[in-house]
Amino acid sequence: MDYLTKTNVVEIRGYDPKPFHVHNAFRSPGQLSADELGKPKPEVYQNRYQTFRKGLHLEAKAIESNCEADFAGVTFAFVCVDSGTARAEIFDLLIRLGIPFIDVGMGLVRQNGALAGMIRTTVLKPENAEEVRAKQLVPLSDPPGHEYRANIQIAELNAMNASIAVLAYKQHCGFYAQGLPAYNLLMNTTLPHLFVEPNA
Repeated sequence: MDYLTKTNVVEIRGYDPKPFHVHNAFRSPGQLSADELGKPKPEVYQNRYQTFRKGLHLEAKAIESNCEADFAGVTFAFVCVDSGTARAEIFDLLIRLGIPFIDVGMGLVRQNGALAGMIRTTVLKPENAEEVRAKQLVPLSDPPGHEYRANIQIAELNAMNASIAVLAYKQHCGFYAQGLPAYNLLMNTTLPHLFVEPNA
């Protein structure tokens, strides 16, 4: 949200049904006001960013496979959810509507008490979305024991994930040059290296 509000896109729509908690504050930029806690996340972010730009419309709502009307006129989407089953429904909707989108996620595990894992950015366009989805790079179910849900102090991983996603989006738009178009980018948190799976 922070990065997108600083682009010249005409409109930004956002949907999230959940309330704003302390762990959300750890994962987002800016200060925390005590009166934000417990409010709907869209209300919190609408208040933070509506003075920065016009065309910001955030709604406390869960997106499901039957939400076609909410995406009328949408030209690109970002999927940022920690539920595989919710992600599957959103994928169904966006692929059916022919909207290009980026899905982000991270998988964290414990190694001798320390966190390790991958940050993932997956680009799905109408011409290859079904093929990329079939590669099972993106979790579409809800496995138990996910460390992401247990550890709140990972602001830098969320920021890096968002940075990579917005960079990929700006490459899609032609703002940044792209020498090797890719559909899946992985960063291992234990190594300063980005793994890229290029388009065929």
